Amino acid sequence: MPAAIDNAMRRITGGLALVGAVGVVLMLLHVTAYVIMRHFVSSPIPATIEIVSYYYMILIAFLPLAWAERRGDMITVEVFQHLMPAAFKRWADVLVALVTFAAYAALTYTTWLVAMREFGSRSFVISLNVALPTWPGYFVLPVAFGLAAGVTLYRAAKGVLGEAPAAPGGSGEKGIIE
Repeated sequence: MPAAIDNAMRRITGGLALVGAVGVVLMLLHVTAYVIMRHFVSSPIPATIEIVSYYYMILIAFLPLAWAERRGDMITVEVFQHLMPAAFKRWADVLVALVTFAAYAALTYTTWLVAMREFGSRSFVISLNVALPTWPGYFVLPVAFGLAAGVTLYRAAKGVLGEAPAAPGGSGEKGIIE
């Protein structure tokens, strides 16, 4: 069962990281088209700044969060850890994973409330006489934080069971989906 969970987590987090990478390419193409249209045709693409702010940047910044968490790529501080016995290190890693889970769970809950509020009011911005709905972008945050919470809770469970979690500073995995 743990292998199936590992595989599912790897696929889901890798898929979301891939969506974030595609978002970078789409943003590059969109902004390039905006600049070309603005300078050569004098007709910029409406709401480009808003689309970048409310959609691309959120996708790029938050969707790969669980992927980085799963790989152990988040920032860690290990000043005294090398002096500790292996059992203490393992339980310290479990404690850190549980505290991180609590933070992600709180962020998931609060961003879900905000997303529902924005959805309820059907929030939007107007740019160059174009109404751009902004409420869908708010749902990226609870999804990203929720998945990161799941990854850290799973890492804590693996630590309690004595399985080695991803090494801090990277797992050595190659490729965006791995």
